[in-house]
Amino acid sequence: MKSPGVLASRFSLLASCSGAWFGVLVLLLVGLLPSVAAAGERYAVLISGVSGEEKYAAQQQKWRAELAAFLTTGFAFSDANVVNLDELSGGSSRATAANVRRLFGDLRRRLTRDDMLMVVLIGHGTYDGTDAKFNLVGPDLNAADWKALLDGLPGRLVVVNTTASSFPFLEELSRDGRVVITATDSAAQRFATVFPEYFTRALADRSSDLDKNGRVSVWEAFTAASAGVKRHYEQRGSLSTERPVLDDNGDGQGREADTPGEDGAVARTIYLDPDPGTATGDAELAALERQRLALEQQLEALKVRRTSMSEAEYQAELEKILVELAKIAQDIRRRS
Repeated sequence: MKSPGVLASRFSLLASCSGAWFGVLVLLLVGLLPSVAAAGERYAVLISGVSGEEKYAAQQQKWRAELAAFLTTGFAFSDANVVNLDELSGGSSRATAANVRRLFGDLRRRLTRDDMLMVVLIGHGTYDGTDAKFNLVGPDLNAADWKALLDGLPGRLVVVNTTASSFPFLEELSRDGRVVITATDSAAQRFATVFPEYFTRALADRSSDLDKNGRVSVWEAFTAASAGVKRHYEQRGSLSTERPVLDDNGDGQGREADTPGEDGAVARTIYLDPDPGTATGDAELAALERQRLALEQQLEALKVRRTSMSEAEYQAELEKILVELAKIAQDIRRRS
């Protein structure tokens, strides 16, 4: 972390610049400000549904178990906040529609606006021309059923459907501020996916920390997993049968990691790592970090709106946000 004096001098330089050079300096400065997530609990629901074949059963169990381990050991999720449902367990841990509904009913009562919930679906997905479904033990739940379960949940929500024919889930679950990731960009992509393997690797491998700030955002995990999928097919000289996409602006369209688009602003501000403020127990520090997160979200939203603004309007709003970020960074530095 740069000292407050260094930050102040860089902002003075920003104030004296304009146009393209201003934009370049903005990117450099933002890299100096370590991003944080809002204070709150972090939850994960990992569901591996019906496997159908022994080889798929082994894969699903491996991926789900590794994800759970990475979240609790690598990202310090509380063991009690990582819930696993699968086809082999009994009782409330069995991956049935009834247990899924019961679980999300409980989460609806427990979650707060400051919490983060990540839902990961591993297994098989189907599409019959009308409904896309995630295959469970017994009756399945379609995309509309999942929408009913998720709508109204407080907090920041990340949904990752790693199955074939998963794109209709993105269309159905899309909502401004909600991150939805699917392994495919079309319901017609019906072959078994490798995305869950590379998404798991992205969480295990800290090289997915693309901006080198010591943390892994949802966008970075998605980007690393997408790159892994692309390499998988290229190395085998085969046509890719899946193209992962992410939506977080509510338009239901999504974008691939390496293509331009408006999606990604929210995913870049949601981190899987714990909020640094929670480790210190400093309420004022945690409040400052929440303010910084809100400003970072404003910055991402401003980038999206840039094409609809005049250059003068954009520069004015940009400078205002960056000045506030600098002040908060200095306050955090003094308390850290």
